[in-house]
Amino acid sequence: MIKRYTGTTPTRSRAVAHGGIVYAVATAKDKSGALYAQTKDALAQIDATLAEAGSNKSRILRTTVYITDMSQKPEMDRAWDEWVDRANPPQRACIGVTLWDKDLVEILVTAVQE
Repeated sequence: MIKRYTGTTPTRSRAVAHGGIVYAVATAKDKSGALYAQTKDALAQIDATLAEAGSNKSRILRTTVYITDMSQKPEMDRAWDEWVDRANPPQRACIGVTLWDKDLVEILVTAVQE
């Protein structure tokens, strides 16, 4: 069975769960902040989505972080390091991209359900 967690757009899910795995995506709700603030906000969205899907950050297998300015990556890293479960760090990649409008970061995670 596939469970879909609706997002803000009817044609997209913020998460999909299947076979004990959760695939989730988040951007910041508040687009006014700099990369550090948007990353913290997006990670909070990931926390909420994972909890709703029966998982948490200690169960993340891999993460892909997309940011608009690689020169600001240390700010994203700072937010990440404050948030990540250090006892269970996931695989992570960071990629520089162009994102929509005022989004500075978009985060994809794959996690195991509890």
